[in-house]
Order: sequence, then C-alpha cells, then structure tokens
Amino acid sequence: MKDRKAVVRFGSRSPVRLSDLALLVRAPAALSVPGDVIAGAAAAGRPLGARTLGVIGSSVCLYWAGMALNDYADATVDSVERPGRPVPSGRVPRRTALGVAGGLTVAGLGLAAAAGGRRSVRAALPLAGLVWAYDLKLKSTPLGGVAMAGARVLDVLAGAVASGSGPGAVSTGVALRRAAVPAGLVGVHTGTLMALSRHEVGGAPVRVPVATLAVSAATAVATAVPVARAAAGSAAKGRLASAAPSWLVAPRGGAAVRHSPAPLMGVAGAARFGKLGTTLSAKLRTSVTAAAALAYLGTYGTAQVRAVKDPSGENVRRAVGAGILGLMPLQAALTARGGAPGVAAALGVVHPLARRLARRISPT
Repeated sequence: MKDRKAVVRFGSRSPVRLSDLALLVRAPAALSVPGDVIAGAAAAGRPLGARTLGVIGSSVCLYWAGMALNDYADATVDSVERPGRPVPSGRVPRRTALGVAGGLTVAGLGLAAAAGGRRSVRAALPLAGLVWAYDLKLKSTPLGGVAMAGARVLDVLAGAVASGSGPGAVSTGVALRRAAVPAGLVGVHTGTLMALSRHEVGGAPVRVPVATLAVSAATAVATAVPVARAAAGSAAKGRLASAAPSWLVAPRGGAAVRHSPAPLMGVAGAARFGKLGTTLSAKLRTSVTAAAALAYLGTYGTAQVRAVKDPSGENVRRAVGAGILGLMPLQAALTARGGAPGVAAALGVVHPLARRLARRISPT
C-alpha cells in the first residue's frame, strides 16, 4: 500500500515508484561518497564545515547521476545480462533515466557553487564531465578504469579545495598538495574495482583477483605505515625532550624542585602536559588509522580471497560490491591519517549501516 503511494510522475508518463528510482541510482552506494570529500578536507586541515557538507551533497548527486546514466547507456546490454534492473524491466523508462541523470548533474553543480563558489565549481565540472564521458563513451575502452579512478580522485581533491576556503585556511595549492596522497590511494583502490567489474558476469581469470588483492594490501599498508612511523618518531622525541630539560625544574646543584622559580615550574608543567596530550593524540590517530585499514582489508580483502579461490561471476560481483562499500573504512583510515580520528570513527560507524542497506539494494 505504501509502495503504491511512493511514486513520482514525469510529465504524462506512468508514475515511477521511488523504490525503483532508488534501485536505478543504487542509493545506498552513495554512502561511499562523503568519505572521499572528508578525507580530502581532513588532509587540508578542516575535516568538517558548511562548505565540506555542501560539496558532499554535490558529489552524492553526481554519483547518483552516473548510476542513472549508466543504466540509460547500458539498456540494451542489461536487457540480456541483467533484465531485472529498472530500465530493461520497463519499470523506469529509458528516457526517464536520462532525465534523472541530467537533473542530478545540474543539482550537483548547483550545490558545488553554493558551497564553495568558483573554486568548488572548478572541481565539480571536470568530475561531472568524467561521469558523462565514462558512461556514454569510455566505459568499454581502456580509458574507462582511468576515468572512474579519476572521478574518485577529483572527489577527494574537491574536499580539499572546499575546506581551503575562508579566513585562516591554507591556500588552494597547499590544500591540493596535502590531499594528493589520499586522493592517489582512493584512485588506486578504484582501479582495482574497475579491473574486477569487467568480469562481473562471466567470471575472471584467477590472475585478476590475485592482482587486485595484492594492490589492496599494498594500499592498506601505504595508508597505515607512515602514520605508525610518525607516531614512533614523536614518541622517541618526547622521551629525549623529557630527559633533557631537567635543569629547568631544579638548580644545577641538586636543590629540591620547590626551590625552582615558579615561572619555570609552570613552563615545565605546561610542557609536560602538552607532550602528554600530543602523545595521546598521536596514539589515537595511529590506532584509528590501523583499525580502519584492517577493516578495509577484512571486508574487501576477504571478498577478493573468495574470488581467488573461485573466480566465478558471482564471487567477482560480490568482491566488487564489497569494494564499493569497503572504500568507507579506507576513507576512515585516510581521514584519521589526516589528523581527524574522531571524524574517522564516525565514518566507521556508517559502514555497517551501508552493508545492511546493500542487502536490499545492490551497490553494483
């Protein structure tokens, strides 16, 4: 009864159910988008803010636009390979899918303009262009994987550009440099997804999931190891610093601490407190980064291991779905690496929700 009422009318055409529109755009898969923007913003030093939220809305709209456009472009192929999808089944007219893609693209560009002005539009325009070029032309060419990875890279950089606006913010150039590594790692992950997605129907040669699994493991290591090394270096410096300035709190002749000048005692106490806070912050950052990187391997890596053992179309398709949602713990790790472990933990909480929703609406 509720499903009958949840409809949208497009002109004089038959009403389209909202549930079919959700299937058309793979609605739950959009939960993998905000983390791209947040990871870029965290790298630039401002993980959350009004501009960042606006860019997230823009990227989600462009992601959904790409999904609708994908089904418009693939209607003939899907009628054979995936006849249950909304367009080939007739539940969503093909022209409606195109209209949805166009409307969401306009909405995405509008949100980018409202969020960050020209700076955000300059990031959103090439992203929209890549989405349309991929679905209409590049998908079946060797450049298809590059285009999709490039779209995710631009998502991360858009977050850095948006967060770099406003008083006290770093310049656009600095923000882009800081976000280059997270953007690259997200792009590499997307490349593994694209390599697998080409074999979702007929299965893959075993070398394909073997290669993507190796790249995924290297991505997790590249995300977590530099943070662990930095934390170890900070701890070592802290130990040296705590041993060196003992003369600040006691005269050289061995007098008791109570004879030290009060200002020096205050400086020393504040220094110790600051070092303790810095150490705890570094440990939290390292812990959250490592935990999220392990969660990334635990979801996407496990699915790829199954595909290595049996590279059937079904297992490859499951690996692709796990990789789409597995991007979220990778984004959380990159956000923690950027210095926002609290925001990263929140992203980690969303991941189980996305997996639950994906059981109802496939992300692929």
